[in-house]
Amino acid sequence: MGNGDDDHPSSKRPIQHTQTKYKLKILLLVILTNLLTIYVFTGPSLPIAQNLSLPTWDHTKLLNELNITKRELANSRAQNSDLQQHLKASNILTKSLLTELSRLNAAIDQHSSSKEVSSIFSFDDLLSDLSTEAKLGMGPQKLPLGYSPRSGTDELYPSVGGGCLRYEEELAQYMTYKIGGECPVDDVFAQRLMLKGCEPLPRRRCHPKSPAGYKEPSPLPKSLWTMPPDTSIVWDPYTCKSYGCLVERKKLPGFYDCKDCFDLEGREKSRWLFDNGGLDFGINEVLGTKPHGTTRIGLDIGGGTGTFAARMKEKNVTIVTTSMNLDGPFNSFIASRGLISMHISVSQRLPFFENTLDIVHSMHILSNWIPDTMLEFTLYDIYRVLRPGGIFWLDHFFCLGSQLNSTYVPMLDRVGFKKLRWNAGMKLDRGIDKNEWYFSALLEKPVKS
Repeated sequence: MGNGDDDHPSSKRPIQHTQTKYKLKILLLVILTNLLTIYVFTGPSLPIAQNLSLPTWDHTKLLNELNITKRELANSRAQNSDLQQHLKASNILTKSLLTELSRLNAAIDQHSSSKEVSSIFSFDDLLSDLSTEAKLGMGPQKLPLGYSPRSGTDELYPSVGGGCLRYEEELAQYMTYKIGGECPVDDVFAQRLMLKGCEPLPRRRCHPKSPAGYKEPSPLPKSLWTMPPDTSIVWDPYTCKSYGCLVERKKLPGFYDCKDCFDLEGREKSRWLFDNGGLDFGINEVLGTKPHGTTRIGLDIGGGTGTFAARMKEKNVTIVTTSMNLDGPFNSFIASRGLISMHISVSQRLPFFENTLDIVHSMHILSNWIPDTMLEFTLYDIYRVLRPGGIFWLDHFFCLGSQLNSTYVPMLDRVGFKKLRWNAGMKLDRGIDKNEWYFSALLEKPVKS
């Protein structure tokens, strides 16, 4: 007798058939799923396949941009490094300056007196870069007998214009020569230094060149109106090489200082002899404003060839004439006439003691070409050297009409001159539209009670 299942073998076959059928369905489902997936991603007709486009990249362009970025970054780092180095250097310099400033402040605090301060910044420091000869000519010289109560010092400083120290190279050239030998013929160069403000020039230990064939001058009073011989001077510095050339120069075109004043037989012969009641004052009329014989000594500023001094010499009045040698031997010519010349410019303090001169004259030189401040200092200096009651003859002062009453009349009033005579007239040779004027004035230094 056995088990009931074994007894019915036909019951197993339906179960196996069902399992096989189930597996086939699963396999078919997998196949269909895969086919559907392939179709979805590869089929051209479906919208989803069209929208699923992958991005494309230009690798060459990206690589170039990356390289450019790297280079810019490297440059920025280099600039940053340079800036850091400059900053370090600036910090070092600032610290150094602060240290030096502290040292100087400490030195000033320790040496508060003027004598001790001057030892820090001495005159010798100003001469340190000059040649040996320049230092000797400009530096201090010890007094042989020591301290002098009269001068209040034990050393002397030669008189040298402070402007010289602004032109070290020119000054070194001027002071270059053989000691004891002949000086360079550098009159033009030396005068240019003077006009720059290097006045007075330092002395030199050399001999000026002497004219060859020198002759004795004519005696007074003949010399006042006699042309000196050409051998009386050295002509090297000048364009003309004879007095005849200077006389003929008045006929040439162009500008020359005092173009016709070497011609003693021309206009010079009649200057200041006649009074026209206007701009031209006569010497007799001017001298007549003072008691006879009380005008004895005086100064002519910028007096050309000395004709004013010659005319006053004929009236027994001694006049010192200042003049510059502007392409002509003005000072030599003045001296050859038996008159006193001084080679100084209008910027130098007048070398006369106060309250000493009877008369000061100037024609054309004192005019509006001089800076107002310098001109006012000059007018005060003229006032200084005139004695009380002395005469200042301002002859043909040139200016513009707009300057006459606004600048120069108030300036003369400030100085304190008393007007004895005043005449103004328009200068018409260049046209009335230029509004150019001359005025001549006779001014007196007041006598104070």
